[in-house]
Amino acid sequence: MKLFKLSLIVVLLVTANSCFSESFRFIAYGDMPYKIPDDYPKYERLIRVINQRKPAFTIFVGDTKSGSTPCTNEYNETVKNYFKLFKNPLMYSVGDNEWTDCHRPLAGSYDPLERLSNLRETFFADNLSFGRTPIPLVRQADVMKKFSTYVENSYWIKNDFLFVSLHIPGSNNNFGRTQDADDEYFSRNQANLAWIDYCFDLANSQNLMGIILSFQADMFQPKKSSNEANSGFKDTIESLSTHSQGFKKPVLLINGDSHRLIIDQPLKISNGKFVLENVIRLQVMGEDQVEAVEIEVSPSSEQPFSFKPILIKENNNYY
Repeated sequence: MKLFKLSLIVVLLVTANSCFSESFRFIAYGDMPYKIPDDYPKYERLIRVINQRKPAFTIFVGDTKSGSTPCTNEYNETVKNYFKLFKNPLMYSVGDNEWTDCHRPLAGSYDPLERLSNLRETFFADNLSFGRTPIPLVRQADVMKKFSTYVENSYWIKNDFLFVSLHIPGSNNNFGRTQDADDEYFSRNQANLAWIDYCFDLANSQNLMGIILSFQADMFQPKKSSNEANSGFKDTIESLSTHSQGFKKPVLLINGDSHRLIIDQPLKISNGKFVLENVIRLQVMGEDQVEAVEIEVSPSSEQPFSFKPILIKENNNYY
C-alpha cells in the first residue's frame, strides 16, 4: 500500500510538472468597435471566431470605442454585455477613449476623472475576469494597499508564464493637458511603476518562464520621443528596459492604440547601443480592422512566442 501511494504521488508530480511545460494559445485584440452601430456585426463575428478557436483566454488592450463616441454609462454597459459573449476568460486593460479623451465635445464633454471613477466601479468591482468562465485575478489593490485605487492593474499565471495588466493609456498617458490630468498621471504612474517592480520580482522569486504585459498605449511611435521631459511614457519605458535586461527571460509587450499590426523589438539595453533581444512587442490591429491576433506560447522554445493574425474575410473593407 505504501509503495502504491508513493508511486501515485510521483505520477501526480510528473503530471503537474508536464502541465506547466505544455504549449497554450491566447488571443489579443483592441480598439473596437469604432464605427457604431455599423461595426457591431463585425465585432460580433470576431467574437464568434474567437470562441470557435477556444483560446485559454483573450486580452482586450483598451479603447472600447472611438474618441468621438459619447462616453455614456449606457455604452459601458453595452461593452460589458459584449465581454459576456466570450466563452473563455477575457481580461481588459483600460484605454484612453474610455476616459482620458472624454473631455472632447464629440465624446460628450465629460470630466475625464469622473469617467475614470465610473470605469473602475463598472468594470473592476471584483477580482474576476470577464467572459462566461471567469478566472480570479490578483489586483494591485489587494496586494499593495498604498495603491488601493488601482483595481484595474492585475496579474494571473498560466503554465509558468506571468500575465500582467497595466493601465497605460494613449493621449500621452493623460499627461500634459491640465493640472488635474497631470496630478492623476503622477499618481497612476507611481502605481504602474510599483506594479512593474512587484511583478518582475514575483516572476524572479517564483522562477517563472516569462512575462507578458498588456496595456493600451503605443509608447514606441517614432513621433513620440520617450526621452523628452513632456513624455508620459519615459518612466515606464526605462523601467521595462531595466527589468527586462535583468530578467534575462522572454518578455512580451502587447499594446493597441495605433491600429496597425506590428511585431518588433522596441527596447534597448541600458547603454542604448543594443536591442533587448528577449523582449518582443506585439501591437494589435484595430479601428477599421475588426480583427485579432492569436499568440501561441511554447515553453520549450528559446523564443516561446509565435503570432497568427486572425483575418476575417467578411470583416475586410475591400472585399
